[in-house]
Amino acid sequence: MKTKKNHLLNAILCLVLVAFTACKNDTKQEEETETKTETTEMESAEKEVTEEPEETQATIAALAMDTESLSTLVTALKSAELAAMFGEPGNYTVFAPTNDAFGKLPEGTVENLLKPDNKKTLQDILKYHVVASEVMAADLLEQIKSNDGSYTFSTVAGAELTAMVVDGKVMLKDAAGNTAEVIQTDIDASNGVVHVIDAVVMAE
Repeated sequence: MKTKKNHLLNAILCLVLVAFTACKNDTKQEEETETKTETTEMESAEKEVTEEPEETQATIAALAMDTESLSTLVTALKSAELAAMFGEPGNYTVFAPTNDAFGKLPEGTVENLLKPDNKKTLQDILKYHVVASEVMAADLLEQIKSNDGSYTFSTVAGAELTAMVVDGKVMLKDAAGNTAEVIQTDIDASNGVVHVIDAVVMAE
């Protein structure tokens, strides 16, 4: 009788031991699964933090609109219906006159040019400040050096500008013989480059 009780007790102990072992294994597997899940989530979170979105380069039009000193130029471009041109894909060089540059023109000139009747004249003036290819400052200096101190090039308006170095400064001479100094260079855009000048150049 005692032997049967011992066998029964041993059987019960075995069952308890098996159940305990199985439970322990299940718990371990659950912990490992949770750990793997947490690690994956952490890695994903770290990846989201470290991977910053690529910045989209601004167009010439966007750069001009974001620059307070070029607000008169932006107004002129809109009035001449040329703003869209510099917001589209392309490869332009723009010699951009500042607000002060427009202010040097005779009194009432800007206001007169902004009138609808003078749109064609305004377009011609603005296009005279544009080259249909990208010309960086280093390229312009190299051309000046290679051409005995002055370099003449065509603009979108069809007329020519001449670049030269005077007292260490890059100057543009227009068809009328007036000059403008390049005061800021190589403002890079998605559709070209902008150089800022201190005067408005004229083809006539």
